[in-house]
Amino acid sequence: MSETTLEMSEKKKAAASYSADSIQVLEGLEAVRKRPAMYIGDVGVKGLHHLVYEVVDNSIDEALAGHCDTVDVSILEGNSIRVKDNGRGIPVDMHAKEKRSALEVVMTVLHAGGKFDKDSYKVSGGLHGVGVSCVNALSTHMTTEVFRDGKSYMQEYSEGKPLYPVKETGTTDYRGTVQTFTPDHTIFQATEYNFDTLAARLRELAYLNKGITLRLTDERRKNDDGSFVSETFYSEQGLVEFVKYLDGTRVPLIEEVIYMEGEKQGIPVEIAMVYNDSFNENLHSYVNNINTHEGGTHLAGFRSGLTRTLKKYADASGATSKLKFEISGDDFREGLTAVISVKVAEPQFEGQTKTKLGNNEVSGAVNIAVSEMLENYLEEHPRDAKQIVEKVILAATARHAARKAREMVQRKGAFTGGGLPGKLADCSSKDPGASELFLVEGDSAGGTAKQGRNREFQAILPLRGKILNVEKAMQHKILDNEEIRNIYTALGVSIGTEEDSKALNMDKLRYHKIVIMCDADVDGSHIQTLIMTFFFRHMQPLIESGYLYIATPPLYQVKKGKEQVYCWNEAERDAVIEAMKKGNKDASVNVQRYKGLGEMNAEQLWETTMDPTRRTLRQVTIENGAEADRIFSMLMGDEVPPRRDFIEKNAVYAKLDV
Repeated sequence: MSETTLEMSEKKKAAASYSADSIQVLEGLEAVRKRPAMYIGDVGVKGLHHLVYEVVDNSIDEALAGHCDTVDVSILEGNSIRVKDNGRGIPVDMHAKEKRSALEVVMTVLHAGGKFDKDSYKVSGGLHGVGVSCVNALSTHMTTEVFRDGKSYMQEYSEGKPLYPVKETGTTDYRGTVQTFTPDHTIFQATEYNFDTLAARLRELAYLNKGITLRLTDERRKNDDGSFVSETFYSEQGLVEFVKYLDGTRVPLIEEVIYMEGEKQGIPVEIAMVYNDSFNENLHSYVNNINTHEGGTHLAGFRSGLTRTLKKYADASGATSKLKFEISGDDFREGLTAVISVKVAEPQFEGQTKTKLGNNEVSGAVNIAVSEMLENYLEEHPRDAKQIVEKVILAATARHAARKAREMVQRKGAFTGGGLPGKLADCSSKDPGASELFLVEGDSAGGTAKQGRNREFQAILPLRGKILNVEKAMQHKILDNEEIRNIYTALGVSIGTEEDSKALNMDKLRYHKIVIMCDADVDGSHIQTLIMTFFFRHMQPLIESGYLYIATPPLYQVKKGKEQVYCWNEAERDAVIEAMKKGNKDASVNVQRYKGLGEMNAEQLWETTMDPTRRTLRQVTIENGAEADRIFSMLMGDEVPPRRDFIEKNAVYAKLDV
């Protein structure tokens, strides 16, 4: 029997065996509505979009099992979601233990699904099995349609409870599942789906699962020809195209993407990597399509294999013979963009969020894979090999130069006696959990903020002008920058370990709320982006811990007599003006446009932007690390064409700031 025939035979067996007996029930669904954040992370924007990912993950699991190649996601009017796939369809026959349809069990019972049955799914992203039942529990209404064995079936639910038993609705030639749900807006703080956010995840899934078509349609918006706004994601080359997409905003150092795909020690491993002329390391790791942004054993295996293989080659070539210091592991990763994807039958994740892989056996498999891949590439591409080694030596030399700058920052660190920046107006509280640090644009606004703040828990650090663009600077230049040194020392963090000279140590972090407060104009936006780029590249653990925020000062003050109202956008301004005039068009209403924080007095800045009982802070989160990496590189890097394309594409949203 040929391999292809054998694969087809195995798929037929799997399809035949995927029945009610494959569904194993572990526990009920009661707690999901009471504590939704425990199951989906939060009830904000992130949690709202996570509902879609949970349903899509089920379709992707069908694809990984070889039974699905197309997934359609639609945002419907009213911000409902429909997800349609051409998989096997959820089993509808009676479940022996539960005495009801397997479909109803899957949709209404927590930890019920085929993913716990190794014969149904060899690998799965949503291993905890809470996905679709959680989505159902957190929806005001959900409809499941199943098409299998020539028949169609349907069941509807309200807040996770079935409205009627599963019913047969007709005959069909189609095979698959359609899930339609409306999130419960009494639970979720956010109510509107963002097309670009969903597109970023579907694009990522297309790269991670080559040969699968994913379509996203927005039925809330139409194109000029009357069709709905839509985007299709499909990748023939998978991770090779993923790395090219991520690195499209950078200057390449080598022409080809270094790539391998294969099974090592029984674990499927896929790796793609390329070098560019930047000074940042951009590694993105995945396990069964889950973005493990905290890394884990697969990332450790990659780093180990990369360092050993490149060091061996560099030493053998004689390129390192004149160096008077050792090359460290992170020198080999400077300017590297890589994606590591592994498929693990029983992944062990640290924590509920599935962000760090713990399986020890994966480290060795990835180590072997990257070593073999690199050895072959370096031997076959001597010119590229030479450029990579030269880049590594340059990185090592720069790191050596950065050590003195880093040690200077460490010596001036917090709690060493008088080492805090002179411009820092500290708070009296020594409890990091209760303390806030405002990074304020300019000395003038900083002075106003110092007068308006609550000295008990709010500290102010004015930043002079625009800080260094870290996207285009080597580490020793970054640490030489006074404003950046002030941020490090004010926060009390330290940098550098034996394994990673850029690692952040937050043991002595002095504030658990760091607020970027800039003017609401073009310059303010640019300074805000510069600061966020610095935090993303060099203090990412602070963002991941939920400590970084952006202040939202008002744009307008509308005043009539002694009555005054602050407005944050034009729509609010117009509504307030209309309300104040109350039909009297000649009434005198004064509108003040705040160009900068310095135009507000201390009392106004406190009551609009700094008072915890009235202010609005926007928390900075990383929803998609790979996409964030690409956007920061595009906006702040050297390559002009990608940035110009981005500006032209988004120019419709731009407004002239006069």
